[in-house]
Amino acid sequence: MNIDVIDLRDFYSQRLGIVARQLINRGIRARWPHADGLRVLGIGYPTPYLGLFREDSERCIAFMPAAQGVLKWPTARPTLAALIDEFSMPLPDAAVDRVLMVHALEMSDDPEGLLREVWRVLAPSGRVVVAVAARNGLWANSEKTPFGHGRPYSRGQLAELLREAELEPSGWTRALYVPPLNWMAGWAEGFEQTGSRLWPGFAGLLLMEAVKQTFAVKPRGLTARVRRARPLLSPAPSGAPFSQAPDRPARLSLLEAGGESLSVTVKSNRKAAP
Repeated sequence: MNIDVIDLRDFYSQRLGIVARQLINRGIRARWPHADGLRVLGIGYPTPYLGLFREDSERCIAFMPAAQGVLKWPTARPTLAALIDEFSMPLPDAAVDRVLMVHALEMSDDPEGLLREVWRVLAPSGRVVVAVAARNGLWANSEKTPFGHGRPYSRGQLAELLREAELEPSGWTRALYVPPLNWMAGWAEGFEQTGSRLWPGFAGLLLMEAVKQTFAVKPRGLTARVRRARPLLSPAPSGAPFSQAPDRPARLSLLEAGGESLSVTVKSNRKAAP
């Protein structure tokens, strides 16, 4: 079930949402240190995180699915966000270099179809980072946050889903060890450091990077017809019946050389009728 865009905006305006954005931004930056000159696309509700790349990328846009709704982004500049059909994005093939998916995959009715569309718009060797709620984490069980809605994933499930869409996982990390409670947001940094060492399996969020796979197509070899010399004499098939042999005299040329010819005359043994 999709969560409304207004609820997403309200969550990131709260203290817990602000802390979550900071911790998730750290994990994204670890995978993509920079995006100089690259074309970056965010899908779902990625605007709290696209600020990492808006200034140094060639272009940075946000696509929000129709079932969720869209908000103007950025607020004080020309709009870079659009409402789209997630299975038919208004982009040509190989149009972007990086795709960031937040609140997208776990909300989709057809996750594999969405990832195949991501594969289409990605340039060769392009990269995607998917942020989803971790199946074993506390955040997936709290409906007070956007990560408590939709379908959570384990690391193995997410990697398998990416491979089915021909996106090869290349790295992953975890985030959000702090319990999803506003009054505990002040201890988020301590939870993050302690949890990553002592309870790595109880993170609230899973971040996985994958690379678009492209396969080489071997060219087919060129074919050419070979002309073969035909013999001067083409013998008749050996299985022909004797009844088909001609009764009239036949001159069979067997050898022609030096202007001379050798010929054989075949005479019929039949007598003429009186």
